[in-house]
Amino acid sequence: MRRRALLLSLLAARAAAAQPAGSVTDFSWTDPARDRELPLRVRWPAGNGPCALVLYSHGLGGSREGGDVWGSTWAEAGLAVVHLQHPGSDSEVLSSGMAALRAAASPPQLLARVADVRFVLDELARRAAQPPWSRVRQDAIGLGGHSFGAHTVQALAGQRYALPGSLADARLQAFVALSPSPGRGGLSLAQQFGGIERPFLAVTGSLDDDPLGRDAAARLDGAKRAQVYDGLPSGKRALLWLDGADHMTFAGNSKPPIRWAGARGARGAAVLQREPAQQRTVARVTAIWWLRWLADDRFAQMALYGRMGLGPGERWRLD
Repeated sequence: MRRRALLLSLLAARAAAAQPAGSVTDFSWTDPARDRELPLRVRWPAGNGPCALVLYSHGLGGSREGGDVWGSTWAEAGLAVVHLQHPGSDSEVLSSGMAALRAAASPPQLLARVADVRFVLDELARRAAQPPWSRVRQDAIGLGGHSFGAHTVQALAGQRYALPGSLADARLQAFVALSPSPGRGGLSLAQQFGGIERPFLAVTGSLDDDPLGRDAAARLDGAKRAQVYDGLPSGKRALLWLDGADHMTFAGNSKPPIRWAGARGARGAAVLQREPAQQRTVARVTAIWWLRWLADDRFAQMALYGRMGLGPGERWRLD
């Protein structure tokens, strides 16, 4: 009944009805095979019972503090959340300027991020008998991420590249990509994303442009990002579109780590004014998505086929 009440409160955007989450802890795990230390942040839902878990991968130049708007809502919905920090494409890169940021958005760093997620999954399994990690349902783990984190999500979900092999990990049950991106390797959308058979939610909007300010031929915008949905097979795909939302809207940072301008120039007053409400929409919809696919919540399942409580300029596609 508590989950049903929370779901209804999320749909109605009545935050006062939500249950407070449990503890938030910062720590690090070290991957000995790569001699790589990963800063992590875990949010536990209230109580001591078993729970699904979401891994969250930050965008370029981010940290484990990123996505706190989403993470806090997901924890209130009854999910554990682990925010990963990826050395080499995290906040340490910011001090070296835009050239360093562009260099960090590279295939080797994507592979390092994929290996980070795999390592954390290995550790979750290894610690499955140890409290508090014994709370985690090993069959109910999802992956979400923003921007470069969305690239990470796409890779582990099963995006195909113009190279042999696959980076998919079968231990992940569902996905949320905030500001997703189609690849540029010459493959069609269907070739890239048609093999992703697990539930995949893409989230973008009209001002979700290219944070790296690349040339016009390579530059991303919201329409291009939404094409990821078009390439996915029907059945377990969804798209949330927000008019007037820019790239940093989908970072979900209550305190943005950088002053980002984007390809369209400085963030306008209208974008900043809309941001709190739009981020509440993203938090609500993604929480319902996780509850449906990780917790098999029938009320969340019904909600996905409803109006989702969306307002003007907010569009929802599901098939």
